[in-house]
This record gives sequence, structure tokens and C-alpha cells, in this order.
Amino acid sequence: MTVDVLAEESRIRLACFLTVLLAMNAWEFLAPRRKWMVRKPPRLISNYVLAIFNTFAIRALLPVSAVSASLWAERHGWGLLHLAEWPSGVEIVLTVLLLDAAIYGQHVLFHCVPLFWRIHKVHHADPDLDVSSGLRFHTIEILLSMLIKIGLILILGLAAWGVIAFEVILNATSMFNHSNARMPLGLDRLLRLIVVTPDMHRVHHSVIRKETDSNFGFNLPWWDRLFGTYRDQPEAGHEKMTIGLPEYRDEKVSTRLIAMLAIPFQSNPQTSDPPEPEAESREG
Repeated sequence: MTVDVLAEESRIRLACFLTVLLAMNAWEFLAPRRKWMVRKPPRLISNYVLAIFNTFAIRALLPVSAVSASLWAERHGWGLLHLAEWPSGVEIVLTVLLLDAAIYGQHVLFHCVPLFWRIHKVHHADPDLDVSSGLRFHTIEILLSMLIKIGLILILGLAAWGVIAFEVILNATSMFNHSNARMPLGLDRLLRLIVVTPDMHRVHHSVIRKETDSNFGFNLPWWDRLFGTYRDQPEAGHEKMTIGLPEYRDEKVSTRLIAMLAIPFQSNPQTSDPPEPEAESREG
């Protein structure tokens, strides 16, 4: 049973990843939302190589995966959800919702805690935003995120198939909402009621601090609305807004792999603090 689930996880995740990656790249090519501000090849190569490196690093450094942790918890009766019997469908939905809320909270934490912000800046230092940006995270952040996820799975006793569903959805929506894909405004308004759209998440990658400190959701937009971190549009508009961090405008730092990986270890105090929340209230 364990082997079957883990084998199915690998096949499902790989198939979904490649499908969404190709689809979003085609969408960006056919209907781009913004003009690219930097040369694409060096930046794209760095982003994709980092994603591949992170995949191997996770497998090499962590002896368990999120799904294997869930299967272990199920066998040993660990976790709060194992205190009662749940229909399998309800258990899967609960697992997805709980993990999505946790990812929202983790994202806020990585903006608020200076040490974590140093690591997360690698993601925000990207001077352009496209499907590759959804895969651009420092290796340390990927490891920390996986450890947090495994801890929650063990504490809550989350369902294995729910974990697989969440991982597939998270990976797909991360590529989708980071993409440079244009869609009709009416469709965007409709979709952002149930999923984070590219226009919604792009606000989060603005150089303006009050905009960076908003729209933390990856999958579901509800957490931002519930906790008051939702911002509808960027002040400068999507075509004119500036993406990235003001202190990382040099392409040699923001788009080159080795320089990107070194960002958390730079000692400049001006780049070590998280964005400061603005006094004004947020929209929504």
C-alpha cells in the first residue's frame, strides 16, 4: 500500500508539473501581461537550475517526504484527525484546507521574521515575474518549508491522498499565479474568488513595501481577505509597476544563480530587514 501510494504520487506530480509548466509557458508567449525588463536567458536558466537543484537537495537531505510522513502517522494513529472517523472525501478536503492555511501563515512568517526574510528575499529579488518565478526559492527555504509541513502532518494526522492533492495544487497554482499571462479582467475578477490569480499575486512582488506586505496566499485567496492582507491592485498599475526588491536591481545579483544563493548571507543591514507594514489599512 505504502509503495503504491508513493509511486502514484511521483507519477501524478510529475505529469501535472509538466502539463502546467508547458501550458503556462505557452500562455505567456501568446498573451503576455507585461514586457520583460531584463534579459530572459540568464534569468530563466538560473531559476530553473535552482528548482532542479532544490528537488535533488530535498531528496538527499530529508529521509522522509510529506506523503511518507502522512502514511507513517496513519499506521501509528498519530495526529488529531485520527481521534475520529472521517469520510475519506472530507478528510482530503480538510487536509488541503489546513495545509493551505498553514502555507499562508508560513508566508507571513517569512516576511515578518528578519532571519526568515533574508532567505525569502531570493524569491522576491527576481526582477521579472513569470512561470519560472514560481519555482525560484532558496534551498534553505525549501527545506524549512518541508520540515514545517511534515511537522503539521504528524501533529494533525493529515490524509496521504489529501497531502498529494495539496502538493499538486500548490505546485500548479504557484506556476499559474506567478505567470506573466494576460486574461480578461472579468475572468480575473471571477477566478480570484476561488484561486489566487496572476494579477492578484503580482501585487505581492511590487517594490512598494505596503504592496509586498499583502496577498500572501498561493492557492486560495480567502486567507488574505479573512486576515486583512488583501490588496486589489498595485498603485502604478500592472504594466507600470516595478517588480522585485529596490536593493537588488543589479542583474548580476538578481538573475545569476551563485549570487542569488548568496543573498541570505550578505551582511548589509539595509537588506536584512523585512518590509515594514504601513500604518494605512489594507483594501478588502
